[in-house]
Amino acid sequence: MRFAHTSITVRDLERSLAFYTEVLGLEFERRRPIPENRAEIAFVRDPESGSRIELTYWEGKEEIDPGEQLDHLAFEVPELDAFLTRARAKGVRVAKEPYSLKGGSGRIAFVLDPDDVWIELLERPVRESR
Repeated sequence: MRFAHTSITVRDLERSLAFYTEVLGLEFERRRPIPENRAEIAFVRDPESGSRIELTYWEGKEEIDPGEQLDHLAFEVPELDAFLTRARAKGVRVAKEPYSLKGGSGRIAFVLDPDDVWIELLERPVRESR
């Protein structure tokens, strides 16, 4: 397993991209809409550590309540189904069963930590693993 990124919810994607790149000096990686979730995401990366932040804008979400800014933590796993089998055996709650996004490769699932923080599990084809 490898830590992939932290996702935070933002009110204005343009403003947040400017802050993270122009103020904090992170590098823009990529951006894409996710129509099936009514969302748009953008990734920025720390050039020194390689750590990434996913900025998530949810269409129509006007207010962000305290505590909602953290959207999820993401980990890459080599075999999603095997990981979920082991996690379920340990009592881990699965919030979203494995699925693929349109235009994406690999599969995604979400589990919950003991405090209901969403953990994204990314299974990528071997050629895309980092």
